Amino acid sequence: MTGLRSAFVFVLQSIVVGLAAAFVVVLVRPELLPGIGANANGAAASYADAVDISAPSVANVYTKRLVEYTSPNDERPRFRVETSFGSAVIIDPEGYLVTNFHVVDAVAEIRIQLSDGRIAEPEIVGVDAETDLALLKVDLGTLPAIRLGSSARLRIGDVVLAIGNPYGLSKSVTQGIVSATGRGMLNLSTFENFIQTDAAINAGNSGGALINVKGELIGINSAILEQDPGTEGIGFAIPVDLVRGVVDEIKQHGRVIRGWLGFKPDDLTPAERAALGIEGSVGILLVVVYEGSPADAANLRRGDVILSINGEPIFSQLQALLLVAETNPGDAVDILVWRGGGEFRATIIAGERPEEI
Repeated sequence: MTGLRSAFVFVLQSIVVGLAAAFVVVLVRPELLPGIGANANGAAASYADAVDISAPSVANVYTKRLVEYTSPNDERPRFRVETSFGSAVIIDPEGYLVTNFHVVDAVAEIRIQLSDGRIAEPEIVGVDAETDLALLKVDLGTLPAIRLGSSARLRIGDVVLAIGNPYGLSKSVTQGIVSATGRGMLNLSTFENFIQTDAAINAGNSGGALINVKGELIGINSAILEQDPGTEGIGFAIPVDLVRGVVDEIKQHGRVIRGWLGFKPDDLTPAERAALGIEGSVGILLVVVYEGSPADAANLRRGDVILSINGEPIFSQLQALLLVAETNPGDAVDILVWRGGGEFRATIIAGERPEEI
């Protein structure tokens, strides 16, 4: 009986000591309590750590352009200076920054202001208008480069933060979710594979960082949908996986080198496929085959339907555009073509995509 009483006293003392320790811990770290420092789903209620990690890598961009205009009373061309804001992201400690091409296009003057207040006039290392990206360089010593995440791992519903310089309000942060991935056919750029988000992206956010809750870069903020004045909550960012490739190409070559086959495709409707005798949902129609192009040399012609490229079934013109762009000039590209009710294969030797395209 004495042993049982001793065991009971020991258990009771342990419970009291445990509760006292828990009280001290909660007193010091109240966010550990359910509902404090976290939402009902257990997600972080504050993203301050992610912002602290990434915000020093986001710079403000200030530009000036000479804009030509004519006066109603004087038809001689005149010029005025137009100023605008943008953002850029440090992606290399050696001083490389990424921004949008449209932020630095045709500028007469450009200045970069870092998060620590330092100002510099950057060199434009290279641009890629077809993805709306530009690579800048400043010589200010070692800089705080942002950590690069993976846009391929994004899921619809993931929380994201947009950091930039909207309307000159530096270090502004907005929060939202990933609304969609792989958005294209928006006529914003040639190679479109946008992350759609409802995090507010305003004028001046262009070229800024879209980050995840770990503070990693997952996209470069690029555009908002402005089909009507009432449109809200629809912004687009260029995925970081695409940014990586463009940056590497510009560093190596000063430009992005892409493959080109020399045709202009269009998507087919189900009715058009049925009329041509094509089963399933594959196929894109060639509406133009450029004279003297690699496709012309391989005897492709207007009206042909491409069913696959290098063994991959083709369902849309955007898919074909991206696949072809990933090839290197000189690569042999295998094409499965539908013409006159039958299939045949052709091999096209890819050329380099011309800038004027």
